[in-house]
Amino acid sequence: MIKPLFQKVLVVVNSSDASIKAAEYGILMAKLYRCSLKAVYVVDTATLKQLTLNKFFISEESREYEESLTSDGQRYLRYVESLAEKKGVKIETEMKKGAVWSEVVTAARDMKADLILLGGFDGGTGDRHDVLSTAYREIMVNADCSVLMVRQPMIEQLFKMA
Repeated sequence: MIKPLFQKVLVVVNSSDASIKAAEYGILMAKLYRCSLKAVYVVDTATLKQLTLNKFFISEESREYEESLTSDGQRYLRYVESLAEKKGVKIETEMKKGAVWSEVVTAARDMKADLILLGGFDGGTGDRHDVLSTAYREIMVNADCSVLMVRQPMIEQLFKMA
């Protein structure tokens, strides 16, 4: 008998609508296919450190921004937990700090994930888009499992119907 293609799914949550759509997609997958689901939010302290070293931030600004990102991350993870609860799906959440791609790959390895879900880009440009695209590329290159970029345009409607 063939083993299911995925039993353990990791979804990357950040402060974008696209990552929430990926979380909804993951919750539906967990509900339909009875796989385990974990959401991870990474506070990008690696970029903050680089900005401080390059004198874009002073140490105090960097610390305040990190605290703000941590607070945002907690809020997003609680929101994803509430979405899962509404659908009767158990989800584990974790906040990590460091380089986004490295922490995601490590989290996937630690849980022996079969699949990593990433939110598609929501049309943004500029620095945030560049940082995300670099992180996503590194995740795809370094992950030991499959990586899926969620671009399901109707996911919110499907989520409501499920």
